[in-house]
Amino acid sequence: MTTVKEKIQELKQRQKKIKMGGGQKRIDSQHAKGKLTARERIAILLDEGSFIELDQFVEHRCTNFGMEKEEAPGEGVVTGYGTIDNRLVYVFAQDFTVIGGSLGEMHAAKICKVQELAMKMGVPIIGINDSGGARIQEAVDALSGYGKIFYQNTLASGVIPQISVIMGPCAGGAVYSPALTDFIYMVRNTSQMFITGPQVIKTVTGEEVTAEELGGAMTHNATSGVAHFIAENDTDCLEQIRRLISFLPSNNLEGSPVIECSDDPSRTEEELNTLIPDHSNQSYDTKEIITKIVDNGDFYEVQPYYAANLITTFARLDGQTIGIIANQPKVMAGCLDINASDKSSRFIRFCDAFNIPLLNLVDVPGFLPGTNQEYGGIIRHGAKMLYAYSEATVPKVTLVVRKAYGGSYLAMCSRDLGADQVIAWPTAEIAVMGPAGAANIIFKKDPDIKTKTDEYVKNFATPYQAAKRGFVDMVIEPQETRSVLISTFSMLASKREGRPAKRHGNFPV
Repeated sequence: MTTVKEKIQELKQRQKKIKMGGGQKRIDSQHAKGKLTARERIAILLDEGSFIELDQFVEHRCTNFGMEKEEAPGEGVVTGYGTIDNRLVYVFAQDFTVIGGSLGEMHAAKICKVQELAMKMGVPIIGINDSGGARIQEAVDALSGYGKIFYQNTLASGVIPQISVIMGPCAGGAVYSPALTDFIYMVRNTSQMFITGPQVIKTVTGEEVTAEELGGAMTHNATSGVAHFIAENDTDCLEQIRRLISFLPSNNLEGSPVIECSDDPSRTEEELNTLIPDHSNQSYDTKEIITKIVDNGDFYEVQPYYAANLITTFARLDGQTIGIIANQPKVMAGCLDINASDKSSRFIRFCDAFNIPLLNLVDVPGFLPGTNQEYGGIIRHGAKMLYAYSEATVPKVTLVVRKAYGGSYLAMCSRDLGADQVIAWPTAEIAVMGPAGAANIIFKKDPDIKTKTDEYVKNFATPYQAAKRGFVDMVIEPQETRSVLISTFSMLASKREGRPAKRHGNFPV
């Protein structure tokens, strides 16, 4: 007869074996690649000692191709819950030391369970991906597992924040779960994402490309726009995730955490009065404006390397999280293009889903002209911004700092697209097109065209024509911007706005 003491000892032995994953040799191999193990990653991500593991003893039940003899401690994925800054989150981390972190039926079942629990609790879920892909031996059972995960991703969308972390290979069908989530992190040199790998591409198309060139961290952060953040190593990545979580609510029914603010809400910034160049064709860095108005100059930019002509970032005003969408005159003169439209639309919809007020900093000369843009569908992509802003019901404040021309003025959330307050600096130019160009059209047959053009520019390269019609609520001195914005968002905190009942709109994807 087995004693209680022996049963407890057996439990400890089983747990010890599971915690070693694929064994010391494979753990050493993981470290040699500059990567942490699944459990090490969870330990850094969560508050110390807060992780509670679930489904430790789950095993696969595959008997094909010798799998009945293959042990897979923890079924190749560590799942459970813990806290980040004392806030509950759920997490799963694929264990590459166990059969390459490959996904089978029971591996997927473990992930789906924490997805469902995160939804029930109304808390974020963070998925750490490091896997060789579907477990081939389990065939359609593995594919079914991916399908179940995709379905849970979709149900959770807009209900709880979903964060995907790529910390190794992520190929084939595996990439679509991260693509369905809100944010994707990648690590420089150690993580890749692609539908088909370099060997398949070489066989089918003859192209030769390395895994890093095809699907590395910088490729997806700067070229494809698939990823949102890049990290130097595993530790940097996990610490960045903790920072992101600090800006976000736990679910769509809550507000973001309000942080005690040490930065004076009524602070003025004289440098803002001289930041905009005297000549409107000169550039400047919009990030300087953001730095000077947000709490302690601190903001966390989303997709900083993709479509850099438009900035999307989280920041705080008087301790309250806001999302900022800002044109960047330093890049492509701040024009809107296909990529900027996609980038901003997704960010707008995330903020709206999770009750994060929107601040729009406008200095936009128009949509980028050219055959590449037209053939690429700039009309359809630009319509995404119009749709996203019009659909959003969170507080929306638009600050026009300089150019706001034509359709791009509307696309940056004009009064007509639902801006609750439109504020302008004296340097604002709100018009159908650049005033000099407009004057050349209007007065092209006038013998005194130069005088008429100068007079037109003086009258119309201002915010006052729009203010006369009520399209601008106030014109302010730039140095007062921080205090005015804090007051405005405070006033809008009780905003309530509905939309017509419908299953859903037809977003111009």
